[in-house]
Amino acid sequence: MWTAKDNMTDQAGKTVIVTGANAGIGFETALALYMAGAHVVLACRSIENATRALRLIKEHKGTGSLETALLDLANLTAVKQFSEEFLKHHTQLHVLINNAGVMIPPASKTADGFELQFGVNFIGHFALTGHLYPLLKATPGTRIITVSSMAYLRGVIDFDNLKSEISYDPVREYSQSKLADILFSVKLQRRITAVGDKVVSIAVQPGANKTELARHMSATEFSAAKERVGELMEPWQGALPSLYAAVSDEVTGGELYGPDRDGGYRGFPARAEISPNGLDEMVANRLWSFAEEATGVHYPG
Repeated sequence: MWTAKDNMTDQAGKTVIVTGANAGIGFETALALYMAGAHVVLACRSIENATRALRLIKEHKGTGSLETALLDLANLTAVKQFSEEFLKHHTQLHVLINNAGVMIPPASKTADGFELQFGVNFIGHFALTGHLYPLLKATPGTRIITVSSMAYLRGVIDFDNLKSEISYDPVREYSQSKLADILFSVKLQRRITAVGDKVVSIAVQPGANKTELARHMSATEFSAAKERVGELMEPWQGALPSLYAAVSDEVTGGELYGPDRDGGYRGFPARAEISPNGLDEMVANRLWSFAEEATGVHYPG
């Protein structure tokens, strides 16, 4: 049973970016890494929220250090600006945790016209990772952690509706975005291996947790979801797969890690089988080409 309290090794000297670090799983991920001695960049959509998170994390008096940064994943220009600023001031990046997410909001779009969930959960992180990849490649022992969800199991990439051109269904689009995260993470590892880089790409899913991510659900929808998935874990436990993937010597690139009990909804970090829809190379290749064209960001290989 792996936990941050009992199993986290010393992370002193490491620089880590956690997107969406101001709440929920992202906050707990940043907190644990700070407690272990890492320098943690709280990359958030609001500086006010990031500053509040920094203050709360510092109250725990860990051995690491913290900084805040503005990152709007719903705007590709802002993603590029964040990356350029980070690269100006940092010479190493050991871990990038693509954690920030949006779940079942009212119909809305990013600054670049994508359906919001697809745009933030996948497109924004695709661009961010690509902008930072040269530094990741140049830093020894680096890892890219992309947070998906059990919802990916129900996901299908509808290439004709990525900007809600036809219709909008919040649950369908959320599942699609989380499938895109899995496809991205696995495909990225294939490309890394093909060019011989030493970076490791890992997908995680946190199980069922009590977080603000469900804030757009009505009481009826939330009750139905809870009945389907069962008891919800606290955010600190939902953060464990991300932390395990970020620091454990037992993880492998191109794999998925999540809770080990109740079909992946509860428990402690372990390797999970990836469903066939997350391993579809034809869809992954098409999605990758689409993302490169949409963002203007190109990876090696």
